[in-house]
Amino acid sequence: MFRRTFWFGTGMAAGVWATTKVNRKLKQLTPESLAATAANKALDVGNRLKDRAVGFAVDVRENMAQREAELDDALGLSAPVDPELNPPRRPAAIENRNDPRYADRRNRPTYPHNRNEDH
Repeated sequence: MFRRTFWFGTGMAAGVWATTKVNRKLKQLTPESLAATAANKALDVGNRLKDRAVGFAVDVRENMAQREAELDDALGLSAPVDPELNPPRRPAAIENRNDPRYADRRNRPTYPHNRNEDH
């Protein structure tokens, strides 16, 4: 009698354990759960890529500054500037259209470049 009760209890425990495992696996395989898992993995990969890209950009900036200093030394551009001379002028890379020095350019009339209107 004790043997049957033991095996009956063991069978019930195994059934409950198996049912729990199967239900957990089924919940993991629902579309919502799969989408959430995929989104979490995508965010993790994106964060890792972002960290690597930021590290790469920092390395590039450091090496660029080092190389620029080397080139300045090689070309003699890093020499102290004589205060009596005007400092070297660097042209602006992008024209600032709000700068008052360019006011005359803003007020110029614009002409169409359509040659068909000339006739």
